[in-house]
Amino acid sequence: MLYELRVYECLPGRLPNINARFANHTMKLFEKHGIKNIGYWTTDVGESNHELTYMVAFEDANQRMEAWESFRNDPEWAKVVEDSHRDGLIVKNVRNQTLVPTPYSPMQ
Repeated sequence: MLYELRVYECLPGRLPNINARFANHTMKLFEKHGIKNIGYWTTDVGESNHELTYMVAFEDANQRMEAWESFRNDPEWAKVVEDSHRDGLIVKNVRNQTLVPTPYSPMQ
């Protein structure tokens, strides 16, 4: 199993917009394209209170590449992005990293 940890740094005041987009659209589209939703978090204590951190999972690197390509080329996703940007951009910066579990990790 391959995990991907992503952090979306939102523009000030736009965290509710990204949360709504994920809750109402993105999570369902991820599943449609074989991207397994693991968890979603906002920062309670830390440097930034306008970040969405989430983790998704894939069978392997090839499945990850195919799933992201399929997701990004989905016309439904293009419409979701267009609609969500009507009042301006939401995300300032995206950081991501892929992770593999250690032999002792409960998440295999």
